[in-house]
Amino acid sequence: MTRLRWTHDQMPRLDGRTVIVTGASNGVGMATARGFARAGAHVVLAVRSLDRGEAAARAVRGSNEVRRLDLADLASVREFAESWSGDVDVLVNNAGVAMVPAGRTVDGFEMQFGTNHLGHFALTNLLMPHITGRVVALGSGAHRFGRIDFEDPNFERRPYQPVAAYGQSKLANLLFVLELQRRLERIGSPVRALAAHPGYTASDLGTHGRNRLLVGATRIAGSLLAQGPAMGALPSLYAATQDLPGASYVGPDGHRELRGYPTLVGRSAQASDPEAAKRLWEMSTRLTGIPGPGDLLA
Repeated sequence: MTRLRWTHDQMPRLDGRTVIVTGASNGVGMATARGFARAGAHVVLAVRSLDRGEAAARAVRGSNEVRRLDLADLASVREFAESWSGDVDVLVNNAGVAMVPAGRTVDGFEMQFGTNHLGHFALTNLLMPHITGRVVALGSGAHRFGRIDFEDPNFERRPYQPVAAYGQSKLANLLFVLELQRRLERIGSPVRALAAHPGYTASDLGTHGRNRLLVGATRIAGSLLAQGPAMGALPSLYAATQDLPGASYVGPDGHRELRGYPTLVGRSAQASDPEAAKRLWEMSTRLTGIPGPGDLLA
């Protein structure tokens, strides 16, 4: 029996829909934006560098615009959200940093936790009054070795470890989706929150500040073993357009979810813990000062 392999060609038409993709200036983000544009959506490339965003927009083609967004700066996140008007049919929280040297966001958060989780947490909740369809968060297989340190999420007291920080941030992405979906259901919202991961996809993610020889070896391995950004974008496109239950997780269907066509995949027990998800939400609200669905300002 032939297994159905979902591709861009099976996407529904999205004419008249508006989609925001964070981190759309290159890699999987740009490929995701291109996939939505091909289907007729108006795509907003939310990027840190306007110059790189404009170059990406020319490659994406279709109906699109570029807006500045720095997820490592809550003032930038607020400015982006406050300038928004109209509906957002799909928000894809794609942007991220991986295994970078020790650093802090503008607001003092550990760079990976602050960018990958807290920046998107703030963006999603500030835009929630405008969102009508889906929120898709980009996860990673790295969530399986992640652990949320609720006492020290920003590595202020424990030694900084890039891999541990990345795993924590990607586990946080999945827990955020779990709790967001619970809250949306509680208030009777039709919006659905889902997660997706691109598998092993060729990109420069995780190479910043690394030894040049290691970066070179990584790129060679990627060219031989990894799939391209167009394939890496398929899980996000699938999660955004197919009739899936809220809190679903989509990834490649190949060996160890490294490559292949999109399908529903599993997650770790930690990423399925509703109490941890609720606790993370409450901590994120305190850290950012931004409430979400079902929250009341103190």
